[in-house]
Parts: sequence; C-alpha cells; structure tokens
Amino acid sequence: MRVLVVEDEQLLADAVATGLRREAMAVDVVYDGAAALERIGVNDYDVVVLDRDLPLVHGDDVCRRIVELGMPTRVLMLTASGDVSDRVEGLEIGADDYLPKPFAFSELIARVRALGRRTSVPLPPVLERAGIKLDPNRREVFRDGKEVQLAPKEFAVLEVLLRSEGAVVSAEQLLEKAWDENTDPFTNVVRVTVMTLRRKLGEPAVIITVPGSGYRI
Repeated sequence: MRVLVVEDEQLLADAVATGLRREAMAVDVVYDGAAALERIGVNDYDVVVLDRDLPLVHGDDVCRRIVELGMPTRVLMLTASGDVSDRVEGLEIGADDYLPKPFAFSELIARVRALGRRTSVPLPPVLERAGIKLDPNRREVFRDGKEVQLAPKEFAVLEVLLRSEGAVVSAEQLLEKAWDENTDPFTNVVRVTVMTLRRKLGEPAVIITVPGSGYRI
C-alpha cells in the first residue's frame, strides 16, 4: 500500500511515517499543502493521511483537488479540533474518514488499512490465493497452514501480488506500491526481494515470473 502523509508538525509526520513503514507500507512525507498537491500530481497513492490545517495550501483545498481529479485515493483527514461540526465539514468536502488529534497510533493504522481496502473492487480483509493466506491487520502470512516469517518489504510485495488477484504486476508497479519515492528506480531491489520471498514461501513456487512483463501469483 502506498501512503502519503501530509502534516506540518514534522516530528509527528516523521513518527507516523516510521510507524506505517513498520506495517509494510510505502510512505512518502510532505509538510505543507503545496508539496502535497505536487506529489499527488506525480504519484498514485492508495491513502493520503492529511492534516487539515496546513501552510501554503489548506488541507481542505488539497482534499477538494483529489476529489476534482476523480482519483481513487482515499483521504484520512486529521485535525486538532474535535468538534462534530468540523468533522462533518471535512467529510462533506470529500474526506473518506476523520481522526482527531491526539490519536492512538493503533487506530490510525486500522483506519488507513480500512481505507486501503476500499478500492474500485472491494477486497476482503484477509487475502488468500494458491494456498497463501495473508492478514494485513495481524501482519501474518501462512502457506498451506504453516506460518511464514517475512520482512516488511517482502510482506508488502506479497500483499501487492495477492491484491492483483492473478493479474501480472510489473516490477515498476511493485516499486511504486511497496517502496517510497526515495528508492532508486534503477535498482534491482524488486528482483532481489521477489527471489527472497519466493524462497521463504517454499516449493512449489507460487510466484511466477512472466518474462518481459513482471510477476503474478
């Protein structure tokens, strides 16, 4: 899952990003609304964690822009105000969910994951295919009933492949969904991660390489 965190309190923004990365999400971070508009114009995000009170461009305007563009991106709006009227206004602007500060990080994670499941084709909370069972909330993976221990990026790659439901996923798409914008696009990190993941999942191999196209399960 690819997430953009937009928060002008840099310590909070960086802490949120670190926590989401530990949950095997690819996370980009910006600290103002203008930078947020620039990022959403370049990258495809599953979820934007958006502070409402932002410098340069207000969070409301960022949210409106996402809606105007017809993007499938889901917006989790954050605010220091707990007033019901503010929450209603934020949802009317186009936010998909609302979380007042201060918040429990476990709740933030749960809300981000819930929004990530609201794709054009709704996906179940637990993904299963070819004997593999992946639970994003519990961060658990099983192959034929046996638990498999995966590193965060391995987990993220497997989740992207399972969410594709048998369709081929290119290396570029995996890089976009499982790594953040600081990753060198010419690196072989995708190939190496897929190789390690394939080994950990065991035989017979369930991740199929499609020459010239990518990978599928």
